[in-house]
Amino acid sequence: MPSQHDNHLKGLILCAIGGLAITVDIPLVKLASGDPWPVLMVRCTMTLLVGLVGWLIWRAFDRNAPALIPGKTGLIVAALYGVSSVFFITGVYNTSTANLVFILALNTTFSALLSWIFLGEKPRNGTLLAMAAMIFGVLIIVWDSFGSGNLIGDAAGFASSFLIATAITITRASGKEMGMASLVGVGLPLVVAAVMVSGSGFRIDAPWWIVLNGAVVMPIAFYCLGTGPKYLSGPEVAMFYLLETVLAPIWVWMIFAEQPSRNSLIGGAILIVALVAHSVWQLMESRKRRASVVMRYPA
Repeated sequence: MPSQHDNHLKGLILCAIGGLAITVDIPLVKLASGDPWPVLMVRCTMTLLVGLVGWLIWRAFDRNAPALIPGKTGLIVAALYGVSSVFFITGVYNTSTANLVFILALNTTFSALLSWIFLGEKPRNGTLLAMAAMIFGVLIIVWDSFGSGNLIGDAAGFASSFLIATAITITRASGKEMGMASLVGVGLPLVVAAVMVSGSGFRIDAPWWIVLNGAVVMPIAFYCLGTGPKYLSGPEVAMFYLLETVLAPIWVWMIFAEQPSRNSLIGGAILIVALVAHSVWQLMESRKRRASVVMRYPA
């Protein structure tokens, strides 16, 4: 049976891979240069197809492969990831990349709060302080959006972040592997997008980018980040979504020369400093606890 340390390491590796993969999601959506609903439809279609084919192959060689949807809990998690995708695409088309990814960084705060309320995992004072700083940073970012037309996109970012945090918390509470459920969850936005496209028409100028996104990037990101909560706490998993917060604006700036506003940069800097400081503090506290255990129970 794998040790707790091995499981934790496995969770860290999975989430690191998923977090890095998701950093190119927004750039690929923008490179496709299409209308929101067709882009969402193609993205979800490819993710669902690759996910199902991959699962069938896995199942053929290993009868112990995880269930596609682990019961009612799996259905709820799949639905949460699915609806979050709709809000995410809405955010991509209705606010700046920097605003969106900085707001998505609230995933960590939401995860910590939900874990505290529903799982009894009370955050320590350092975590509460970091959460307060993050909320302040996001308020600075959103301040620019009042009267600028970005408020809908920012609100969509909030909704997507909260839904992902809820899915992470439920997965953590269940102890089940939900990687496939997060992939199957794209079926819901796929149906919604197909209905909308039937009425509004189909336009994607460079479809190969969104095919690449849906067929490669999203299956890797969804599976790895969806499985992570089985091995890590909710706030730990949410931290890996923050790779997108740091890297996505850089990719978009390099490709599209899309420069963030002053408020977005100030708020984003507060977020990143708070997160880095909190991560360093957690690492130091973890080392202190391990040292204390070694001194108390020497080999």
